[in-house]
Amino acid sequence: MAQPSYIPLTNLVSVIGPHYCVPYPIDLAITRKLLALTDGNFVVTDVNGNIMFKVKVRITFLRERQLLTDAAGNPIVTLRPKIMSAHSRWQVFRGNSKDPADLLFTAKTSSIFQLRTRLNVYLAHNTTEEVCDFKVEGSWLERSCVIYAGDSSTVVAQMHQRYSAESILLGKDKFMVTVYPNIDYAFIVSLIVILDDINSEDGS
Repeated sequence: MAQPSYIPLTNLVSVIGPHYCVPYPIDLAITRKLLALTDGNFVVTDVNGNIMFKVKVRITFLRERQLLTDAAGNPIVTLRPKIMSAHSRWQVFRGNSKDPADLLFTAKTSSIFQLRTRLNVYLAHNTTEEVCDFKVEGSWLERSCVIYAGDSSTVVAQMHQRYSAESILLGKDKFMVTVYPNIDYAFIVSLIVILDDINSEDGS
């Protein structure tokens, strides 16, 4: 894995929306209910405990999709796994849409079998997918992953485990994500949701 290097980005990196970009690092706490089978399996808060995002699961005929919402439950993006794909592949659409015109980005594993996490991310306009726009590397099992800009060593966000008495007693998996300045933090959260789903398929 490339050695991380933190280079502050002066231009906004907006994927979902520029209002999710702030000029300073932002720390988000992600709490995942380990046995959740319905809505609310993910809750994302800031360092003061204020709810920033929620994740809802919707299961339809032979299909599952996840909905990233704001604290009030308003849809931000819809995350849909693509069936009949050799790699684990997800498509992310604006709002509650599944219209190709609302596609924001696609994420897929770099190989069918992985010992370590490797996820390549392609923005909607990158139709050739020859070079990724973002990549994720690390160990999901250890909740230690780094998100890079393109196929480079420039870090845009990273996650790390956070243990607490609450997480152990209440069956919750809690970890932190640091999103660097001017990076779309709603986009970063959506990547974490995808990573969780892909690795849940493997029993992680």
